[in-house]
Amino acid sequence: MNPILVAERVNKTFGAVVAAADIDLAIERDSVVSLIGANGAGKTTFLNMITGYLQPSSGRIRFDGRDLTGLAPRQVTRLGISRSFQAPQLLGTLSVRDNLRVAEGIAGSREVEAATDALLARFALAPYADRAAALLPEGVRKLLDVAMALVTRPRVLLLDEPTSGVAADEKFDLMDRVMSAVQGVTVLFVEHDMDIVARYSQRVIAFYDGRVIADGAPAAVLASDSVRRYVIGESIEPAREHAAA
Repeated sequence: MNPILVAERVNKTFGAVVAAADIDLAIERDSVVSLIGANGAGKTTFLNMITGYLQPSSGRIRFDGRDLTGLAPRQVTRLGISRSFQAPQLLGTLSVRDNLRVAEGIAGSREVEAATDALLARFALAPYADRAAALLPEGVRKLLDVAMALVTRPRVLLLDEPTSGVAADEKFDLMDRVMSAVQGVTVLFVEHDMDIVARYSQRVIAFYDGRVIADGAPAAVLASDSVRRYVIGESIEPAREHAAA
């Protein structure tokens, strides 16, 4: 195993509320990993600790051997970790092209126009290049947000619910575009849609009540009783009831 991101005994509390409890995880390079769990399970808290928006109460997170504890979000980004958000962080009055130009400029690109054109092509955004971001369909807004997260050329990309708010008949096309555009990057994505999780993940990590309750191949994790009960919301009958039937 050649991990790029490692969490060691990570805990996060907010007063009496435990948001993360004894999280031990190692994320392998160039893998695609989904984080699943009900609302409040600890998924986004974990992303926020990786990216410096929250600091662990105890434990540490290492990126390529470097301890991220105490670093601010911009420092984490400079090291090679970037993210998109459930609600796309866009400049609504600016065009798609200008959003990318601004992002490239902030990232210090020396060839802003060429880099912008490359991202427009990479994410099939050229038809929307001159449209204001606020007027885009939600799926296109999501694509633009991911494209902007890639301007820093990260080695790890975190996606927070990339298909949230996207029409059911558009979600697979969106994820196809995202996955083809981020090849060569380690991807962690939070997702509630189990069809998306099953199709695009190489590994699934399930959270419940701040803890990891399952970790492994998608088929095995999604079929486990704990995930079916606490994540998917199925009613699992006790084994003795099956035996008595």
